Amino acid sequence: MTSMFVNLPVTDLERAKAFYTAIGFTINPVFSDHNAACVIVEEDHSYFMILTRDFFQTFTDLPIGDPAVNPTVATAIFLDSREAVDKAVGDGLAAGGAEPQPASDYGFMYQRQLTDPDGNFLEFGWMDPIAAAQGPEAFANQQA
Repeated sequence: MTSMFVNLPVTDLERAKAFYTAIGFTINPVFSDHNAACVIVEEDHSYFMILTRDFFQTFTDLPIGDPAVNPTVATAIFLDSREAVDKAVGDGLAAGGAEPQPASDYGFMYQRQLTDPDGNFLEFGWMDPIAAAQGPEAFANQQA
């Protein structure tokens, strides 16, 4: 099975671990140490590796940017309901995150932005199952 690991630089590993567990994810201690922590987004499929900036720098000769000033990636995570989206973002705000934009509600899709305390950009969303399977037009036809 294919797995995806998204590597994110952080300034304070313990703060980042607290943030990512607050929004509902868990830490895999087997792949965590003083330089990095493995955040399980979806078991056997999707993970964040939150890495101290110094450790992250060992993977590249290029300078590491500041995601709070110059975001270069947005990681979208779709959940099972609008309520789950609101809970994840609410928990993230309580854990030190920020919501840079208001929620977007397209009827068939609902999205909220959340940045972690380092400015890494997450987007939580929900999509109507019919729209996810057949496209937004199918959702619109269902509403008519």
